[in-house]
Amino acid sequence: MFFLMVLSGRVLGPGFGFVLGAVSMFASALLTGGVGPWMPFQMLAMGWVAMGAGLLPGAARLRGRAETLLLAGYGAVASVAYGTVMNLQGWTLMQGMASGISYVPGDPLDENLARFVAYCLATSLGWDLPRAVVTMVLTLTLGGAILKALRRATRRAAFEAPVAFEAPAFEAPVAFEDPITFETPVTFKAPAAAQDPAPARRADGGSSA
Repeated sequence: MFFLMVLSGRVLGPGFGFVLGAVSMFASALLTGGVGPWMPFQMLAMGWVAMGAGLLPGAARLRGRAETLLLAGYGAVASVAYGTVMNLQGWTLMQGMASGISYVPGDPLDENLARFVAYCLATSLGWDLPRAVVTMVLTLTLGGAILKALRRATRRAAFEAPVAFEAPAFEAPVAFEDPITFETPVTFKAPAAAQDPAPARRADGGSSA
């Protein structure tokens, strides 16, 4: 799992790598029954591992054997560092249980640091060193092919497509060269008053009934 997190963080970048490492450790804990008070520390430490791979130099130019060697060396160091960080969350809870390796509040820093080194040697180093060796071997043997596949998938998914914001285009107002004029005068006439028709008269002067 470690070498996959290192390769994915290298391709996807530090931000996406941190999220991928944390979520992957969360899903692994759910599937394997490893849920406990140590799980948030595991998620944080694995996120740092993947984020560190994304921060390595030469992400845009370094390719081929040189890149796999860089990632293999980083994977070995990160494997040991992961175990060391995880020891911090358990070592402080062993107050007084084992005086030679447990944390003693109030003691000088150098004495507690010596106990912490002894605690790492006695507990996690047997897991950290094999993890570092396996990470190096898998990165050197499978790293090149997996990096190409991840980069191809990233291009198809357009994860690296630049986001550009453009101002909306406004149409310019229409300008008229000649002013609009009405050459034909408009006149208004008052309506003629309605008149009652005069009654028709006969020739003899009488009015017709």
